[in-house]
Amino acid sequence: MKKELTKTYDPASFEDRIYASWCEAGHFTPVIDKAKPHYSIVIPPPNITGQLHM
Repeated sequence: MKKELTKTYDPASFEDRIYASWCEAGHFTPVIDKAKPHYSIVIPPPNITGQLHM
């Protein structure tokens, strides 16, 4: 059985389903270990003009 690919990218056809399964599985729930030190990461830092720079 041969399946033809669509000509344009259609993320709505599958992203909602995948995102819901990730949420149900708890992939976005942090695991807090009080024995480890706390930290934060700022991503990405702005460049000299204030625009985001990658």
